[in-house]
Amino acid sequence: MIKDNEIQSLQQGHRTRLRKKFLDGQLAEYEILELLLTYAIPRRDVRTLSRQLYKKYGNLHNLFSASYEDLITNPGIKENAATFFKMIHKLMELDYKYYLNNAPIFHNYEKLENYCKLVVGGKSVEEFHVLYLDAQFKLIQDETHSKGTIDWAAVYIREIVKRALDLNARSVVLLHNHPTPYTSFSSQDIQITQELQNALDKLDINLYDHLLVSADVVYSARNMFLLDNNKN
Repeated sequence: MIKDNEIQSLQQGHRTRLRKKFLDGQLAEYEILELLLTYAIPRRDVRTLSRQLYKKYGNLHNLFSASYEDLITNPGIKENAATFFKMIHKLMELDYKYYLNNAPIFHNYEKLENYCKLVVGGKSVEEFHVLYLDAQFKLIQDETHSKGTIDWAAVYIREIVKRALDLNARSVVLLHNHPTPYTSFSSQDIQITQELQNALDKLDINLYDHLLVSADVVYSARNMFLLDNNKN
């Protein structure tokens, strides 16, 4: 019969090997999850749990984007581990935000899209955000404009225009999500985008883009020619 101290020694040896493989760049994504869990749940064998979580969420992005309430419904995940995952999610978001604060958004559009996925991806209801940019297209402020239902979030054009003036923003990027996977802009989305572009244009403020996150896809109104390019 294997004694408790022998089990602990085997677990410690396995975790040491995981850390070495990580530092050598040899861990698969599900193994990275296992290694992370060893820090959140230090006194348990987490191999089975890591595989169950990876199978359910499909990748680390979906796991970190899941709500705290959803995470703690998983057997084996309690408050400590769920908080740990949300801290990682927040650190990733802050890292991308730091870049957007210090470089024009069009210098690396992939970073902007990844930031958007972190901010609104995985949400169970629609959220509408507004990213206010300065004259160099750097991020001044990202603000949650509204939260709605599974298929709707309110947009108040006057509030967005007023806030853009208050912040002395020269450009604006709209951002919202669709909880239903892989659904592009609705006719209502397109209408409100065009109305807001017209309102901002009167004040010489540029609507640079409207980004929509649905599952792991980021749709761009600019790239889909849904904006009046003569005003950009």
